[in-house]
Amino acid sequence: MYTYNEFDTAFLAERNRQFRAQVERRIDGSLTEDEFKPLRLMNGLYLQLHAYMLRVAIPYGTLSGAQMRQLALIADRWDKGYGHFTTRQNIQYNWPKLPDVPDMLDALAEVQLHAIQTSGNTIRNVTADHFAGAAADEIADPRPVAELIRQWSTDHPEFQFLPRKFKVAVTGSPNDRAVTRAHDIGLRMVRNDKGEPGYEVLVGGGLGRTPMIGKVIKDFLPQEDLLPYLEAIVSVYNLLGRRDNKYKARIKITVHENGLETIREKVDARFAELKPLFGGIDQQMLADLEEQFAPPAFRNAPTDAFDAAYAADPVFRAWSDTNLTKHKAEGYAIVSVSLKKPGETPGDATSDQMRVLADLAERYGHDELRISHEQNVILPHVHRSDLPALHAALKAADLATANIGLVSDIIACPGMDYCALATARSIPVAQEIATRFEELKLAHEIGPLKIKISGCINACGHHHVGHIGILGLDRAGVENYQITLGGDGTEDAAIGQRTGPGFAYDEITDAIERILLTYLEIRDGEDETFLQTYRRVGAEPFKDALYPAEAKANAA
Repeated sequence: MYTYNEFDTAFLAERNRQFRAQVERRIDGSLTEDEFKPLRLMNGLYLQLHAYMLRVAIPYGTLSGAQMRQLALIADRWDKGYGHFTTRQNIQYNWPKLPDVPDMLDALAEVQLHAIQTSGNTIRNVTADHFAGAAADEIADPRPVAELIRQWSTDHPEFQFLPRKFKVAVTGSPNDRAVTRAHDIGLRMVRNDKGEPGYEVLVGGGLGRTPMIGKVIKDFLPQEDLLPYLEAIVSVYNLLGRRDNKYKARIKITVHENGLETIREKVDARFAELKPLFGGIDQQMLADLEEQFAPPAFRNAPTDAFDAAYAADPVFRAWSDTNLTKHKAEGYAIVSVSLKKPGETPGDATSDQMRVLADLAERYGHDELRISHEQNVILPHVHRSDLPALHAALKAADLATANIGLVSDIIACPGMDYCALATARSIPVAQEIATRFEELKLAHEIGPLKIKISGCINACGHHHVGHIGILGLDRAGVENYQITLGGDGTEDAAIGQRTGPGFAYDEITDAIERILLTYLEIRDGEDETFLQTYRRVGAEPFKDALYPAEAKANAA
């Protein structure tokens, strides 16, 4: 993991000191809310429906036990005893008081965390594969590159007032777990014909009111060219991006309006200017970072304890089958800890649960945690012999839900329960759907499924790339929920297609049930997933189930 040097520490202390003075001026009236707004957004502070909200960056989703424990302390001391993990691998505190925010930022700085650039028209928190450094399919750990991008982009003088917010995701695996194709810039590590590692560079992806899949602007970029090439892309966008209409200001619109070839030509020209200016300094920085992200000292031990527990305990076996992923090291497993117990708020963790996770990371997980964009917590390095004890500790903390990748593992934004932009509720819909299918006991029969819910067109719940996406809207003061089908956030990314008219709040769970019962009826064998079935048969069978009167009229 990256450890701050003297410059980092001094920089963050000065940044927090400045913001403390700005908060004091807002409280004494020297700054109006309009004057304070851009200052607070630069430090991750939002004004939501009921209170301020502080969004804390968890760079590329990586935490130590001490950092997680500090997040728990902040939740208890200045919030309401919990935090909400988001689809950008951040944590949000929904109830801070403005006078307390500087103290919260200082507490974060004590463990080398911050809230810089988690908002505003700048380069946001860089996200990465939540299995980074552990995945068996990984070409290389993407986190050194993600940290390099974080350092380069933080307070970059040219990119603090971009036309719109800008998001970067990076993965080191061919299997995309970072949704790179739905980002302003997506980086996928690949190898060329000589076996050399580099990056496929995608540009112009994004969701929101105009969802688009990113386009390949460079099919192979040598690693030594990465940072100047990224700077060239953002520099071109900064000049061409529209500032007359915020709804058309994202780079996806810039690419669409100018054409990919024009953008590529301008980026190549700017890259030629920038590359000599870097002088290899970025590569020396990257080499130093790679040393800090060296794998832990994996141990060689028998796995008899795991084998015995797996054979004897059906609860442990069910959890192992859903929540464990193959690790690159022999005898190890990647553990996904679900924050999606049916009936609970997706992504929420209490301070007590955070402390348990911190303890378990230190005891069993080489002191590493990851936050996934799917709003779960990952213990990336756990020896299989420790899994029975780990599972028992998770059960005691109510964290052993065995549903990763199943119907109740739902992504949901905070929606109208918290967000000032939301037009409908998300959390209660997610809770009701998860509870319904828990009662029906159909989760394992349905199998792999991604349901994603957004409470407004901004799509923070990534509904466009859900196998089943749900978008909550306001229709004449009444909540209305549109359904999309066939979305995909992987390397085969696709935007889901709308099924038809939306459903009322008290109808949406029944509608999802009809979709999934139809799937179970028409799938080609138990091994065919929902997404595979949808791609085989199309939307019509599901539309017929959703709108039976219309289907009957068409048949007549």
